[in-house]
Amino acid sequence: MRDISHLHTFVICAYKECEYLEELIESLENQTVKSSIIMETSTPNDFIFDMGKKHNIPVYVNEGEGGITQDWNFGYAQTTTKYVTIAHQDDKYAPEYSESMINAMESASHPLIYFTNYAEIRDGEVVSDNQILRIKRMLLKPLEDFKHAKSKWWRRRVLSLGDPVLCPSITFARENVPEVLFQNHFLASEDWETLEMLSKMDGEFLYDTKILSFHRIHAESTTTLAFALNKRYVEDYEMFRKFWPKWIAKIEGYLLTS
Repeated sequence: MRDISHLHTFVICAYKECEYLEELIESLENQTVKSSIIMETSTPNDFIFDMGKKHNIPVYVNEGEGGITQDWNFGYAQTTTKYVTIAHQDDKYAPEYSESMINAMESASHPLIYFTNYAEIRDGEVVSDNQILRIKRMLLKPLEDFKHAKSKWWRRRVLSLGDPVLCPSITFARENVPEVLFQNHFLASEDWETLEMLSKMDGEFLYDTKILSFHRIHAESTTTLAFALNKRYVEDYEMFRKFWPKWIAKIEGYLLTS
């Protein structure tokens, strides 16, 4: 097996006692090439430590302020490799993810991020086609053209209509992106905010159209909770304001959350 552990790290962000954590870990262990794997948590417990010990994965404890973006930034800071993927504990990856990522990144001249097409997991079943996925794939269509992947204008046009990129499908090229990736004031749109920031930088957004990541939809996911707390509209409106006048942003924010 090709070993790229000196180039790439999966950072697992573990929270409390997630029933899907081991399924994620196994998907990382079953990659066709070998990446480094670490785990971070701000909720240390025996379940997480035992899982780390079982799979020989080092566990780093965030003893500072906890939270989604704080944990992501903390985990990212524990890595030294050229490429870093923030893996969410309830999602998983196809076996070819790391190999496709490293081939794309190493072939690019100045990559910022690599990310993939994805499917959903609903009630334990993989759903690769529904209205939401079709809309997101339509939004991402321009980035299938490598010339557009290098274009700030096209990247911003894609992001101006919403966030079609699955956050855990993203690998960051750490040499080409800021040291601190995520800001701490969103609950559901923090990854969109980071992408908006990166869209203004020189470099490439490498979009892989193959379904290589899987996003689990369940009642306790952060996105679901954000909708329940009615925060999504406020966050989406703030993000749309980065691209559009106020009156358009209000309409888009309403349409996206209605």
